[in-house]
Amino acid sequence: MVMDFYHVPVFFKEAVQALNIRPDGIYADCTAGGGGHSAAIAENLKTGKLIAIDRDPQAIEFLKEKFNDCKNISLVHANFFNLRSILSEQGYDCADGILADLGVSSHQLDTPQRGFSFHQNAPLDMRMSMSGKSAADVVNGYSEAELRRILYDYGEERYSPSIAAKIVKARELKQIQTTFELVEIIKAAIPAAARREGRHPARRTFQAIRIEVNGELENLQNAVETMFSLLSPSGRLAIIAFHSLEDRIVKKTFASLCSGCTCPPEFPICVCGKIPQGRLPFKAQKPSSDEMEHNPRSKSARLRVIEKIERRA
Repeated sequence: MVMDFYHVPVFFKEAVQALNIRPDGIYADCTAGGGGHSAAIAENLKTGKLIAIDRDPQAIEFLKEKFNDCKNISLVHANFFNLRSILSEQGYDCADGILADLGVSSHQLDTPQRGFSFHQNAPLDMRMSMSGKSAADVVNGYSEAELRRILYDYGEERYSPSIAAKIVKARELKQIQTTFELVEIIKAAIPAAARREGRHPARRTFQAIRIEVNGELENLQNAVETMFSLLSPSGRLAIIAFHSLEDRIVKKTFASLCSGCTCPPEFPICVCGKIPQGRLPFKAQKPSSDEMEHNPRSKSARLRVIEKIERRA
């Protein structure tokens, strides 16, 4: 029996409803995780098909058992950034709906040995794919300038210079190997008054390192544009983001796809030829108070949806 790969889906009903699922449609869940959204999508299909994708091998092994008897679900172990080739290999050139939940799964956060959490002592890892560059590689191998950059850019950490300096000084004595070793270094780099404010002092640094390890923001705009391009006419793309950096990219990309003519207002006629490719069926949604109460991790989440405009000849 494969270990339980659980995840509490945020916007469970809202995200699935936003896809306007057709019983005969083709759909892609780009971050299947524990299969919550995937199962809900599949329940609405008759002759349609769901492509459930995840880069985490533990998630795929769990989903193989969960969906063992589901003939309308195909599982793919891959990064959704490669969605075009994934769909092509499955025999499709477009999809009627695409869902991407950009958050870290509950399983990844709560499994100590995965090294995502600053609340549990474990080897510095943080790899969603369980392969490639790890958090330990970043912490022990990046220059002080590189560490300062990712802590500021990806974690919006105002104490990034002192934290980066402390990390470099600490690793001169010995390699930084565990989450708690890193937490103590971060605490020592932050003024006592700031440590007593708000949330855990290591939260921003851990977020930044996780984003760097998994390339979460790298080429995200291109990935969103690719997902939209793969929609069939009237198809919808739903994206759930959990921090302002990725949500900002999604928001900006959606706005660009929905914009029309960009000619200066003094031009008598349009010469750019740009027309809106998509429309927003509703504004970005925040979790309900009930969802935030039952799932505190949902508080920062935002659901954005875009629909491809159907052009008639």
